[in-house]
Amino acid sequence: MNYRKLGATEAEISEIGFGAWGIGGKQWLGGQDSESLRALKRAFELGVNFVDTALAYGDGHSEKLVGQAIRSGFRNVYVATKIPPQNRVWPATQETNVSQVFPRDYILRSTEESLRNLGVEQIYLQQFHVWTDAWTPLEEWRRAVEDLRQSGKVRFFGVSISEHEPDSALEAVKTGLFNAVQVIYNVFDQTPEQNLFPLCQKMRVGVLARVPLDEGGLTGTIREDTRFEPGEFREAYFRGDRKRQVVEHVAALERDLAGVPGTLPEIALRFCLSHRAVTSVIPGMRRVATVESSCRASVAGMLDEKTLSILKRHAWNRNFYE
Repeated sequence: MNYRKLGATEAEISEIGFGAWGIGGKQWLGGQDSESLRALKRAFELGVNFVDTALAYGDGHSEKLVGQAIRSGFRNVYVATKIPPQNRVWPATQETNVSQVFPRDYILRSTEESLRNLGVEQIYLQQFHVWTDAWTPLEEWRRAVEDLRQSGKVRFFGVSISEHEPDSALEAVKTGLFNAVQVIYNVFDQTPEQNLFPLCQKMRVGVLARVPLDEGGLTGTIREDTRFEPGEFREAYFRGDRKRQVVEHVAALERDLAGVPGTLPEIALRFCLSHRAVTSVIPGMRRVATVESSCRASVAGMLDEKTLSILKRHAWNRNFYE
């Protein structure tokens, strides 16, 4: 496993982080806690020292599993979690009043709940789970940030940027109050490269690349007849003719990558790691096999320019979250 500096912090975190949304259950069905714990422990054994979870993942269940795994003997792990919007609306719009989403007392209460779930005294990276730059100049959330930092309950703060809207947190990055941003970045959505990544490099803000495999679209395993369990998140994400669209785009991608060593998921993760603004890539990992295959991407290293030029041609402008 290779490591990169998280912005201006002292942390050297693993290039592959453990994305812990799936182990929370609820929106990702079919998993077992015992399997999730094995996956977490295997990740730690392979050198993963960064976990990204959230209070909203299974209403705290993901946080509890992460805390359990860390207490089983893997203590040198940097944990990032998130404060969900109080109104539980994703994404936020510029018209949304911050008092409905992140009032000061709510930020403090949510952080306390996450601390209990994780069983730790300090959260290394606390993130706002939704954002719009209309809130950036407001004092409501800033006072809570200062309170939590002074109390020692949070070391650093970050922002999880709305789906496919990397420019919606540019002003937040400029404040210098945040040490990391989390953003969708993958072969299909390359838009963070335009404005967000250069600004993060200038401001020494870490970048956590989420959804690097497009919720499974870039694994090469989605077929037109693929079925998801009723109620699972991906049932809606890949609804209608979206699976057909994915199959067509992936087929074209695989044709162009013929002869390039590695599986499609490995190449997709290495694509993210090939941009120097990216600190860590956080694929969802619920199974040991997924952990092991994901960690191989760090060992393989960045892609060569020829392969990157191929992947650049496969950017795809769409939003399946809508």
